[in-house]
Formats: sequence, structure tokens, C-alpha cells
Amino acid sequence: MTLCFSVAQAWAVAKLGATLVSPFVGRLDDTGEDGIKLVADIVHLYRLHGYETAVLAASIRSVEHIHRAAAVGADIVTIPPRLIDDMLYHDLTRK
Repeated sequence: MTLCFSVAQAWAVAKLGATLVSPFVGRLDDTGEDGIKLVADIVHLYRLHGYETAVLAASIRSVEHIHRAAAVGADIVTIPPRLIDDMLYHDLTRK
């Protein structure tokens, strides 16, 4: 399922045997909700009930989103190409 915006939606598709669910982090953040919290809640629910549905964090807008999505257990994170260099950059690496 794509365009997942709630735990209820994620739960429903997992019950139906979906291979993948895709919470849209940035779009939720745009509305004042915490998109990463939704990812964390979905991951928790799936682990609690043993669902095999993968969690793909989408609509990623920053390196912080990447880090936080990985830290809460997202299986996959789709990122725009512009963030690849930012993700790999660190001042000490250049030195």
C-alpha cells in the first residue's frame, strides 16, 4: 500500500497480507503531524503481531528523516538524489 497516513491503514493492509506499506513522512510533517512517529508506531505494531509487511518510509525530506527512519526500524527509505551527498558528508571526513 502506498500513501499510508495512519496506523489503522497500516494494520489493515498487513492483515490483508500486503508485502509493503509506505507511510509518507514528509507529507505528514507538512500537516503538523510527526511522520517518523507513524513509522515507529507501524514498526512496533508489525513486530508485536509478527506481520511480515515491510515498512518503506517515503516522502523523505532531510538527512534527519533518513537517520530517524532507520533508527525506528524502517526496512526501506526512499530518498531524493539530492540527499545522497548530504547523507554521506561530514566535515571530519573531508579532513
